[in-house]
Amino acid sequence: MSEIGSNLLRLQDRIAAACSRVDRVTASVTLMAVSKNQPPERITEAAALGLTVFGENRIQEARAKIHLCSSHLQWQFIGHLQSNKARDAVSLFHTVQGIDSATLASEIQKQAEKQSRRMRVLLEVNVAGEASKFGWNPERLLSEISTLQLLDRLEIQGLMTIAPYCADPERVRPFFRRLRELRDRCAERLDRPLPILSMGMSGDMEIAIEEGSTLVRIGTALFGDRPPIVLSE
Repeated sequence: MSEIGSNLLRLQDRIAAACSRVDRVTASVTLMAVSKNQPPERITEAAALGLTVFGENRIQEARAKIHLCSSHLQWQFIGHLQSNKARDAVSLFHTVQGIDSATLASEIQKQAEKQSRRMRVLLEVNVAGEASKFGWNPERLLSEISTLQLLDRLEIQGLMTIAPYCADPERVRPFFRRLRELRDRCAERLDRPLPILSMGMSGDMEIAIEEGSTLVRIGTALFGDRPPIVLSE
């Protein structure tokens, strides 16, 4: 069995065990393959094993790779998106995670209208208040969520966060719990479900799943360490 195949089996076991601990069905969690720095051949190998959702965080790299891969794959943008790259993000991706400001949301709305598209988005929340990370302050998001809902080209699917790095994953549990609670409050404001909680990566995905994650973003634990693809931005 290939390295990716072996890694995927281990990840599936981890997801199943975490779901079992909190009485969730395994199918309620989507494994996103974070394919940044991975060549198309490795993506094709992962897709052949049944993975369909892939995450990229650089527009230039995604533009170079997506057309070389199967057309049935779903691509999501998971990095920090600059407003001047919104047009490309709308044309390339199924979903843009990491909408971190009203300004960026408005730009995505404008570009989606120009391209006659509706764009699925997740709103990024800086739950821990880290200065080095992007995202809404939770209370500010609550105050702005109803206005964001008026952007009719955007389909707000849920929330995402990047938890602080901790050697002990248990220490990030409160941040995942806060995002779930915030999602529930936002859904109440909008009077509709927000089904997606994108939280949890290779080192902390079990804790995220136990706290309600529906999508975990997995790179190294799936693909292993790989030399970066060098592409000019």
